[in-house]
Amino acid sequence: MTSKFVGVIAALALALAACGSGGGEPGGGSAGTPDAGATIEIGSLYEPQNLDNTAGGGQGVTEAFNGNVYEGLFKLTDDGKVENLLAESYEVSDDGLTYTFKLRQGVRFHSGKALTAADAKTSIERVISDDSQSARKSSLTAIESVEAPDDATVVVKLSSRSISLVYNLSYVWVVNAEGKDLTTGEDGTGPYKLGGWKRGSTLSLEPFPGYWGTAPANGGVVFHYFTDATALNNALITGAVDIVTSQQSPDALAQFTGNPDYKISEGHSTTKLLLAFNDRKAPFDEPLVRKAVSSAVDDAKLLESVWAGHGSVIGSMVPPTDPWYEDLTSVNPYDVELAKKQLAQAGYADGFRFTLDTPNYDPHPTAATFIKSELAKVGITVDINVITADEWYTKVYKNHDFTATLQEHVNDRDVVWYGDPDFYWGYDNKQVTDWIEQAEQASTAEEQTELLKKANRRIAEDAASDWIYLYPQIVVAASDLSGYPVNGLNSQFYAYGIKKG
Repeated sequence: MTSKFVGVIAALALALAACGSGGGEPGGGSAGTPDAGATIEIGSLYEPQNLDNTAGGGQGVTEAFNGNVYEGLFKLTDDGKVENLLAESYEVSDDGLTYTFKLRQGVRFHSGKALTAADAKTSIERVISDDSQSARKSSLTAIESVEAPDDATVVVKLSSRSISLVYNLSYVWVVNAEGKDLTTGEDGTGPYKLGGWKRGSTLSLEPFPGYWGTAPANGGVVFHYFTDATALNNALITGAVDIVTSQQSPDALAQFTGNPDYKISEGHSTTKLLLAFNDRKAPFDEPLVRKAVSSAVDDAKLLESVWAGHGSVIGSMVPPTDPWYEDLTSVNPYDVELAKKQLAQAGYADGFRFTLDTPNYDPHPTAATFIKSELAKVGITVDINVITADEWYTKVYKNHDFTATLQEHVNDRDVVWYGDPDFYWGYDNKQVTDWIEQAEQASTAEEQTELLKKANRRIAEDAASDWIYLYPQIVVAASDLSGYPVNGLNSQFYAYGIKKG
């Protein structure tokens, strides 16, 4: 798009509070004496596609590497606060167009090279480059130039105000400007370095002895990857893993509830399950058809069947933890007769047929089968096409070769993606784009909030997607573990504070 759309995951001071079941520290506390040399075995459903988050590494590489292997100028804490990290301080010009960052001294990469402003400059430019596949790229389009006047100073100049810049920079990994093969290796400044990656199995992280900050509270971590929730939970039961980063099988919670060997923590999720339409392609280029499909699916029933009382229905892309949240579940209510009427008005009284591209991991196949059954009641035939995560990235996200798809979106404040007509779902409403652009250039948080509320309501009224439900964030861990994050904000999982024993 030609305008300076800044958007994605806009600015913020979230006030998320962990709802874990124990203690004041994340993940509760432990009565034993922690073993500083213990290896923490972590179970996850999200293996990285590769190890470079500017090359389509996906949710898995964020979970494993963000804050653990790579660090940013700023850090987003598990309770949603933005803190200085590799940036020791910064100043903003009166017109809001120039940010000057002073780097922390004494920081070294895992290769031994000292951190300089040139590395930070290169890292930002990697994210905003033409060939970048970073999901954060569109949030930084206001950046006009990045300069490194000396080794300790980075100057970022903007073409327009960006109220979200500091927050968005917390997602930019600072990498060694001379680093090579970052899709299979790494060179970060974090408390861990890469031990090894056995594709389809494990990824191990080892403490970095030259780390500038506090050393990890453990002797390293191993991420174990599973393709289904049952196998993941079995690994926890047998002791093959110590903790599950995000519980995807609520039916399995019964085996951990009341068992003193395990601790269940429920935090705050920003993960939305979407039935995403390709708004460029018939019949979903017609808002009335999208509204009909949304009203034909009983989201609450699906949520109950999948999550058994956890999570919540959501009528838009905005979760309750975002400042511009409004309850919009009534905009496209579950109403089969309304759906039939809308289909007739749109010229599809006899329904139609479409293919639903569905990722092969939980809960997508279950959700797809449920949606197929629901839409059959209004005369719509759904052909389910199950694909891998790699296939989804290429076919749907990159090539836009789909009619409708299921996908989970994990980020907070990502409603702004609907202001980008080039995004994979192709929603194109100039008024929404204008509101989102204006929100990013706002001079106050209040102004930003009001504009994004307008945009969010319009998106819901257009049924740009069907936002099926908001996931709960449930972490299950062995009871001798403490210090782990429970909110999992934006898929990050800081492992360096985890203690065992």
